[in-house]
Amino acid sequence: MTSPAQFPPPVDPEQEFIGAPTDPEDERIEVGVAIVGGGQAGLSCAIRLLQLLEDDPELTEKLGEVPVAVIEKGRVPGAHQLSGAVMNPSSIRELFPDLGPGDWPNFGEISKERVYFMLNSKRAIPLVPTPPPFRNHGNYVISVAELNRWLGAKAEEAGAYILAETSAAKLLVDDGRVVGVRSGDKGRGKQGEELGNFEPGSDVIAKATVLAEGTWGHLTGAAIPHFDLSTTGDPQVWALGVKEVWEVEEPLDKVIHTLGWPLRPQAKYKEFGGSWIYPMNREGEKPKVSIGYVVRLNYRDAKLSTHDVLQEFKLHPLVKKILEGGKRVAWGAKAIPEGGYWAMPRLYAPGMVICGDAGGLVNVPKLKGVHYAIKSGKLAAEEIYKQLKMGSHDFSAYHDTVMASEIGTDLYETRNMEQPFARGLIVGGAIANAMVITKGRFPGGHWKTHRDADEPILRTNRDRRYPKPDGKYTFDKLSSVFITGNSTRDDAPNHIRIQEKVPRELAEMWAYMCPAGVYEIPDDAPENGTVDLIVNYTNCVQCGAITAKGGRLTPPEGGDGPVYQIT
Repeated sequence: MTSPAQFPPPVDPEQEFIGAPTDPEDERIEVGVAIVGGGQAGLSCAIRLLQLLEDDPELTEKLGEVPVAVIEKGRVPGAHQLSGAVMNPSSIRELFPDLGPGDWPNFGEISKERVYFMLNSKRAIPLVPTPPPFRNHGNYVISVAELNRWLGAKAEEAGAYILAETSAAKLLVDDGRVVGVRSGDKGRGKQGEELGNFEPGSDVIAKATVLAEGTWGHLTGAAIPHFDLSTTGDPQVWALGVKEVWEVEEPLDKVIHTLGWPLRPQAKYKEFGGSWIYPMNREGEKPKVSIGYVVRLNYRDAKLSTHDVLQEFKLHPLVKKILEGGKRVAWGAKAIPEGGYWAMPRLYAPGMVICGDAGGLVNVPKLKGVHYAIKSGKLAAEEIYKQLKMGSHDFSAYHDTVMASEIGTDLYETRNMEQPFARGLIVGGAIANAMVITKGRFPGGHWKTHRDADEPILRTNRDRRYPKPDGKYTFDKLSSVFITGNSTRDDAPNHIRIQEKVPRELAEMWAYMCPAGVYEIPDDAPENGTVDLIVNYTNCVQCGAITAKGGRLTPPEGGDGPVYQIT
């Protein structure tokens, strides 16, 4: 049977994404610490470093005119950020001990929650009491796009230089040590030719480099094999989340999660995931809800579409009642690292550390990763500061500190929680519950993860269930991309690497999988045999799902992609 892994993308990470500095020394950009990624991990690292440097003018002077630089490919911090999101406030309180919830952006503390098992398109059963992983009392509903714009402002106030609209194209390595990154070129045409506004990239040389690229970082993906950072040999695996924000007539008073329908429980389909509906209520604003669906990307059906599953889900009476009379105001999509403990790489190499989602620091059963990202950024900053003060580039203690913190202990307890669902929802749920009760001790051992792209493809008529877009409750992919503010120019180079001549079943899988309509099967393509796929790469919202399913996402030109506001 066909699997995506049989058609690897035309990419050579060692040649393309890792190399020595090439600019003459007098043309290089010298910074103290280069942080790749303006999400919560990278910005927290920048903020904590500058907090420490505030009382250390000697080290600050040694780090030069730009002690901390954040390289962010989006138009602003938060432009490419999307999550549910419910945040455990512990890490942001550590980072800002003098600030409270009234100071950082949120939509209120959670006091009520409900979990439903969806039997079918009409019926839902509440799970009482609330299963432990879904208990969120004391946590806060947030928009990560909004939070990261706030963190970006805090980082700039502290003295960070945020290089927005700048992609990090290559990891610079000299004599076995990471010495910075090279920024991407700007102003190239579709064939890579130099346009009239062409600007070449630059070597950004740093005493320490932080990879905080998020869920799929191409530099992290290249660094792991180059520096042999895999600790177990288990690959990272992903889920895809598609999200909408709605203005609604009546404020929601609880967080809601669901399992079951519209996904199929039979093991042969390997469909696992669920939904969230979170209140986004703020005084003086019209009430909103965050609603989304997450599907593990090891599924087998070529015609499974997370975007269309969400549209189907919204028509369930339980959900439709919440949205009734409202309007959709935002949409987005993002892949989520779900490999957990066994897929985590070693979080350092000479001259470099990895933070947040780039390192797979996500607790899948508890649906949490934001506070781990903030915590890992803070811990990275503290280790970098300590070592640079001693004149060292050995940041190996950072990995041990992360593993000794609640990040490592939490992920170890849930180390085998996701893998059992390959046996189907019922059997997987029973095993996962046993692991929750025993904090991972039973069943113990090492349950291996396997690449999403290795799963053989099934072809069914799954697509017949998807509702037709009505522009009121259900929407197509292209109108959804439009409201992201996607700013990719039409004549930009293609940043997506796939084999474009592939079997029909793989072409269907990519076309249905992509929430942004990037992959298109020509109307005259044969029903069986090889398809010459069309790649509408300017639609791409940088979700990263293609990397899980056999292709490779690389950075677009800086500033391209979505401009999320409240996702």
